[in-house]
Order: sequence, then structure tokens, then C-alpha cells
Amino acid sequence: MSSQIPEPAPSEAHRKADTTSLGELLGDVTKDLSTLMRQEVELAKAELKQSATRAGKGSGMLAGAGVAGHFVLIFLSLGLMFALGALMPLGWAAVIVAVLWGIIAAVLASMGRKELKQIKGLPQTTETLSEIPPTLKPGEVNR
Repeated sequence: MSSQIPEPAPSEAHRKADTTSLGELLGDVTKDLSTLMRQEVELAKAELKQSATRAGKGSGMLAGAGVAGHFVLIFLSLGLMFALGALMPLGWAAVIVAVLWGIIAAVLASMGRKELKQIKGLPQTTETLSEIPPTLKPGEVNR
């Protein structure tokens, strides 16, 4: 008594491979890859549009917050000026508030300049690009 395992029925892909020429199969693969690439590009466009819309809304809201924050600083500065104006002439109180803002601006400018001087560009990208073999670099004459 021998137990034989029945072979599974050939799948649709197997039947198509048996009856279709290599050229037709390659044509189908090329067509499928082309369709897949078009679909991926369309998906990327849709995602990019959605991301850009959200980024625009977020940027607009941040800009509005910046304007509102600016008004807060103006009114706090005016409040400080009038509070100091109760102790001294209003003109001198305004000068004191302006000098305080000048000091804040100078400190922020100094810190910003220091941060900008620390920028190194793209060191890792520059390093990896220098490792590309010369034969792969477009526009260069290789000798």
C-alpha cells in the first residue's frame, strides 16, 4: 500500500506561464510595473498635496500666534511704561522700557549669530558623495 500525495492543481499563474510566450510575459511584467509606478506617483502626489495643505494651515496659525504674541508684548511694555510713569516722568519710563527691549534684542542677536556660526553645512553628505566612484559622477571626464 503506497500513500501518494496528490499534486495540487496548477494555479492560474502556472497555466498562464505554460501557454504564454516569454515576450508576452515580459510585456505583461513591463505593463504591470508601469501601472504600479503610475499609481505610486499618484499616491505620492495626493499625500504631498494633503501634507502641503496641513503645513499651510499650521503655518498660518503659527503666524497668527506670532502676531498675537507681538501684541501681548506691546501691551505689557505699555503697562510697564505706565507703571513706571507713576513713579517718574512718562518720557523717562518709555526710555527705560525701550532700553530693556534693546538689551533683549542685543542678547538674542548675539545668541543667533553664535548659532549660525556653528553651522557646518552638509558634512556627512559631502563625505559620502566623495566616496562615489568617479565613473558614476555625471559630467566628468574619466581618464
